[in-house]
Amino acid sequence: MAADEGETPAPPEKIDDGDRPSSRPWSVLRRYPDFRRLFAGNCTSLLGSSVTMVALPLTAVVSLNASPAQMGLLGAAALLPHLVLGLPAGVWVDRVPYRRILVLADLVQALLLGSVPILAVLGLLQIWHLYAVMVLAGVCGLFETVTAQSFTPLLVPREQLLPANSALMLSNATVTTTGSALGGVLVSLLTAPIAIAVDALSFLLAGVCKARIRTPGPAVVSTERRQRHLWADILDGVRAVFAHRIIRAVTLAATLGALGGQIQNVVLVLYLVRDLKLSPALIGVVIAIGGVAGILGALVVTPITRFIGPGRSFIAGMFLAAIAGLVLAAALSPLSPVLAILAVAQVLRGTGPSLYSVNQQTLRQVLIAPALLSRANATWRFLVYGTQPLGALLGGVLGSVLSLRAALVIGSGVMLLGTAIAYASPLRSLRELPAPERDDESTPSEVAPP
Repeated sequence: MAADEGETPAPPEKIDDGDRPSSRPWSVLRRYPDFRRLFAGNCTSLLGSSVTMVALPLTAVVSLNASPAQMGLLGAAALLPHLVLGLPAGVWVDRVPYRRILVLADLVQALLLGSVPILAVLGLLQIWHLYAVMVLAGVCGLFETVTAQSFTPLLVPREQLLPANSALMLSNATVTTTGSALGGVLVSLLTAPIAIAVDALSFLLAGVCKARIRTPGPAVVSTERRQRHLWADILDGVRAVFAHRIIRAVTLAATLGALGGQIQNVVLVLYLVRDLKLSPALIGVVIAIGGVAGILGALVVTPITRFIGPGRSFIAGMFLAAIAGLVLAAALSPLSPVLAILAVAQVLRGTGPSLYSVNQQTLRQVLIAPALLSRANATWRFLVYGTQPLGALLGGVLGSVLSLRAALVIGSGVMLLGTAIAYASPLRSLRELPAPERDDESTPSEVAPP
């Protein structure tokens, strides 16, 4: 039976098929039913969200005749929760059972997204409705992601965290790549507002999957801690990230990587259209190559990490993603060499993030005390996602003042700086996950999940 709230969490539920750790993501799904339920729920909701990534902007443009300024506000609305609630989210997540947060977040998002096609059919949909949906759904998504990243170490043992995170990365890459294509088809068949109903249904099904998880997740908060000021708990999470040499290096590198990557993201399509004169069909092929590379990267990240170590895998992923922008900037004419160069660049852009994303998440889960993990995850998201609006602004300014090619190069320079920080840290010599030692919850220590 699942542990009641306030009890010590039970070991991860396991189907016994041998104790030898596996490097295959699918083995973790087979052996740990609760993780499989979390995985299935994430895949289901992500598929629907990939449809909405296409359908919601089209709803604003086609159905509501949104202006460029309104589209900018719509994009900013999705990031606003990370900036405003990114840090306190980790504190609040600690105080409610994880399973309950996941289910409620999915059900609320189902209601929010379901309101869009209903209002559209009734002829009542307005642009401010989409703003509200984006902000509120973003809040739910923030809490859901922080919770899921903190929940995983309770659903699988420490030695299986790497393949578990690889499985999640593989599903993200696969579902996002296919979901966007599905979104285009559904918009053509159903119209954009009605296609969003698919996303609403996906969140409802995801909530059902996650409700079947037997482990509720900890909600054991002492009376003393409940009486502490919110900022005291937030600062504990910040210290947990920056007091640990490895986690500090990973976080700084990831923050700079997100900043540089966003500088490149906002100018990429413009660069392909204006500088390289590619047709929409070829641009679609180029972007698809990156998606396929992300899937392949998620498949090989576990064996690569076991071979060269988590530290070097993280550094290698950062380096590959960083030089991708330099390769993109090297694309000139004629067309055939350009396409070959773009293919190489997209392979680097796809595989690099798989290597560093899986390892940075695994390192946080292993090296941060369980009592501090949700707050540390929230701190990480606040920093990494909080820099992206700045990166988008910088990318637009650099592309306008200098050139689109220069923006790509500068973005790579920022990412290479993050890579250098990681290389100069203990990550360089980290060949395997350290054996953590248990410590008091208020100290940012190296603590293994139960």
